[in-house]
Amino acid sequence: MTAEKRRKGGRTTPKGTQPGRVHATHRLDTSDAHSMHGQNIAEASSRYTPPVLREQRVSPTWVPILMFALLGLGTLVILLYYLGFVPGGRNNWYLFSGLLAVLGGLYTATKYH
Repeated sequence: MTAEKRRKGGRTTPKGTQPGRVHATHRLDTSDAHSMHGQNIAEASSRYTPPVLREQRVSPTWVPILMFALLGLGTLVILLYYLGFVPGGRNNWYLFSGLLAVLGGLYTATKYH
């Protein structure tokens, strides 16, 4: 193995600096977001502050009642249609209304908190 060649000469620090001193381009300004090294240091807090809660969302009592009623009614209408127990014969409006009731129940379920 050959020893790595050491480079001699040449400047490694910006022109105008002296050993032991900090050049103006090397100062870190922590209050400036666009400082040379991009370090933006915030002061640490001595105490934990919990996050501020959003408003407490509580649904009214009628929301889950409506949800289960629509889901149950829609399922019952579709079931009665397939069993042939609907008045006026098999009409596609029964399926449509049952599906609409089930979808209304699912939509209500998404609004429940």
